[in-house]
Amino acid sequence: MTLDVEFLSRLQFAFTIMFHYIFPPFSIGMGLLLVIYESLYFFTRKKVYESITRFWIKIFAANFSIGVATGIVMEFEFGTNWARYSRFVGDIFGSPLAAEGIFAFFLESGFLAVLLFGWHKVKPGFHLFST
Repeated sequence: MTLDVEFLSRLQFAFTIMFHYIFPPFSIGMGLLLVIYESLYFFTRKKVYESITRFWIKIFAANFSIGVATGIVMEFEFGTNWARYSRFVGDIFGSPLAAEGIFAFFLESGFLAVLLFGWHKVKPGFHLFST
C-alpha cells in the first residue's frame, strides 16, 4: 500500500467524518431531552428540573461546539481534498451545503445563545421556545 495523495485525502476525510457523525445525532437526542426537562420545569416550577436542564445545556453546548468545528473542517475538505468532485457537483451540492452551514451556524447558534445566557434575560416561555 502506498501513501499517495488520494489515499491520504480519503483517510483525512474518513477521520473527520467519523468524528463529525457522532455529534449531530447526539445533539438531536439531547435537544429532545432538554425540551422535556425544561417543559417540566416551565409547568411545575420545580427546581430539580431547572438543575437538570442547566446541567444538560452545558453538555449540549460543548457537543454542539465540537460538531460545528468538525463540520466546518469537513466542508473545507470538500474543496481541498475533493476539488474535482466539488467542481463537478458544485452547482448541485454547493447550495445545500452553504444553506446547512448558514442554518447551523447562525440560526442554531442564535437559539443556543438564548438557551445558554437567557435564563433571566428573556421570558420563560421564550426560553422554552429557544430550547
